[in-house]
Amino acid sequence: MKIGGFQKNTLIDFPGTIACIVFTKGCNFICPYCHNPDLVATPKKVATDLFDENKIFNFLEKRKGLLEGVVISGGEPTLQEDLIAFSRIIKDMGYRLKLDTNGTRPEILAKLFEQELVDFVSMDIKTCLEKYHLVVPGKFDAKKIYESICLLMDKAPAYEFRTTCVRPFINKKIMTDIGKMITGASTYNLQKCSRNVTVLDPKFLKADHNFFSDKQMLELKAIIDKYVTTSVVR
Repeated sequence: MKIGGFQKNTLIDFPGTIACIVFTKGCNFICPYCHNPDLVATPKKVATDLFDENKIFNFLEKRKGLLEGVVISGGEPTLQEDLIAFSRIIKDMGYRLKLDTNGTRPEILAKLFEQELVDFVSMDIKTCLEKYHLVVPGKFDAKKIYESICLLMDKAPAYEFRTTCVRPFINKKIMTDIGKMITGASTYNLQKCSRNVTVLDPKFLKADHNFFSDKQMLELKAIIDKYVTTSVVR
């Protein structure tokens, strides 16, 4: 796979699991608040500065019994042509696997579930379906997002939905629309956007109106609580 980053240890990214994180390079979104701008590469640049996946496999061999799982994040992992093969190697080594995804390729998620290659999926929901044009360049069928939502709720061994709450992608009405899409979901995380990081569009951080206060985040949580079993503000 095209791997742009590797973190050897994490205690917070895979619930209940000591894991490492593999960051794939390349994304089909252009979220201005993206915290991993180096991974949002153009096709011409995506092949540069890559990690050797064999070194990661060697690392995992040596850490058996110490590490429990692997998180594949990004970027957007489902864009990788060999995600299925890579995931199978990890599972054959005895590790649990968590996938972070934006939900744009439900057909890949379906294959992962069919082949029992993933144990946990975190799916970002950026906004309501009608607003996805704000984060996806070019033509995109937003119904794929809803298809992925349904797949997770029906097929995933464990899952969570999460949203980075910033304007103009989120407001009270949009949060209600998201709630209706994921009615009955087990877990939904509302993430407050950090302003102390490098992002894809630095100008975005300068507009105070884009960001919610702690009180406003709780108001958004109160809306989503009507639709899901558990919600958390992070």
